[in-house]
This record gives sequence, structure tokens and C-alpha cells, in this order.
Amino acid sequence: MSFHSTAAQLVTLAAEGQEHSGNHESLSPYLTGGGAFVALMLLLWITTRFNRDR
Repeated sequence: MSFHSTAAQLVTLAAEGQEHSGNHESLSPYLTGGGAFVALMLLLWITTRFNRDR
């Protein structure tokens, strides 16, 4: 398989993937990012509570 034919197949595959991006209408990136941020902040807070020097 040559480089040219491989590149052409990848371009075709990428074009097909853009038609069906797979993003779900109900998933908000702000809600997902905010939830991840809150979860990480909670884990950070728990870690610092357990890691106190006495």
C-alpha cells in the first residue's frame, strides 16, 4: 500500500466521520466540564483534609 492510497483512505474516513459526529444533543460541554471541575475540587479538598500535618 502506498502513502498516497493510505492518505486518500484516511481523508475519506475523516469525511465520513464528520457527517456522523456522534455528539448527543443533551450533552452540554459546560455542564460536563463544570461537573468534572466540581468532582476534582471535591477530591482535592478530601485529599488535603487527610494530608494535614499534626
